[in-house]
Amino acid sequence: MGPVRGFKKRKRGKTNVAAAASTAAGQGGDDWWVDFSRRITGHLSEEQRKFESVFKISRKTFNYICSLVRDDLMAKTSNFAFADGKFLSVEDQVAVALRRLSSGESLLNVGVSFGMNQSTVAQVTWRFVEAMEERALHHLKWPTTQEMKDIKSKFEKIWGLPNCCGVIDATHITMCLSTVDTSSKIWVDHENNHSMVLQAIIDPDMRFRDIVTGWPGSMNELPVLRSSGFFKMCEKGARLDGETVELPEGLELREYIIGDSDFPLLPWLLTPYHGKDLSDAKTEFNKRLSAAGVVAKRALARLKDMWKIIQGAMWRPDKHRLPRIILVCCLLQNIIIDLDDEVRHEMPWSHEHDTSYKQQLCNMADNNGVTLRDQLSQYLSCRLPP
Repeated sequence: MGPVRGFKKRKRGKTNVAAAASTAAGQGGDDWWVDFSRRITGHLSEEQRKFESVFKISRKTFNYICSLVRDDLMAKTSNFAFADGKFLSVEDQVAVALRRLSSGESLLNVGVSFGMNQSTVAQVTWRFVEAMEERALHHLKWPTTQEMKDIKSKFEKIWGLPNCCGVIDATHITMCLSTVDTSSKIWVDHENNHSMVLQAIIDPDMRFRDIVTGWPGSMNELPVLRSSGFFKMCEKGARLDGETVELPEGLELREYIIGDSDFPLLPWLLTPYHGKDLSDAKTEFNKRLSAAGVVAKRALARLKDMWKIIQGAMWRPDKHRLPRIILVCCLLQNIIIDLDDEVRHEMPWSHEHDTSYKQQLCNMADNNGVTLRDQLSQYLSCRLPP
């Protein structure tokens, strides 16, 4: 995982996700939801009274998330309570935090819906964020050797890209900042919005494999990429350093990721050809990169659609806490994928995550990257049907 400004990673023990999810599935019975739903039915329609409509995840996933953070939430004494004086259980706290993150509604509105004051919503949500940082980081990690074999196999089988390890893309998390704050100018991006950048590497299943966030929107993709631990590891040969694939004429194709024209062309990062009147080989190469790149666009669009707290313009957010909220939203999104939550299949697809942003072309091209791209382009063109 790349740098997340304001967050310090702690060591933790390994967790068997499948076993933990199976155990959690038997916890958090219907009694809790019956009681909790009664507190909010006055604010929900008949359809919204269904658990999945309120939280956008299944009960199985909800119970698993509760199992992850239970010890942390119970370890700290608190007097969090509903307006009627009833203290919040772990399930209550997770429900409040998930609702805040998924709905994007104000602290006041969430508090009114759940019958508590807005300060309680704020404190409960932040405690949940801290607990997820501590307990769920194993859901966002670079692939193991076997996982990488499966990833490369999917990229080649679906899009014909041999030895491809992922797709990189970036999106803007817009914010409302006070113009009185002189430091706010650095957060103004090329579309004149205040924003924070999230850059991510995505696998074929739309799982986040590496992220870097916390940098101001005034920075484009190149400096954000260079700031990442992933970039530094690749430059040192410590990442994307797996087995090569032999192409015709004795050429060897190293591991690489792909990105769009916002990114530099590097020995381990392949981007599209620029210009008009491209050869058939270059046109075909661009088509394949574009088709495979949709997985990253869909992943970022789904992230914002699922966790609306980062979709719209956040009103004067804490710029030190926002990167950590973004990280937790990515963790939650990966958990949904890892548990194959059936609710996610019911949501409509979109690949628009920065609808008002125009593409910023990057003209930086490393010579070794140019050579590798040309070799792969030629290889792909030779495999086209006559």
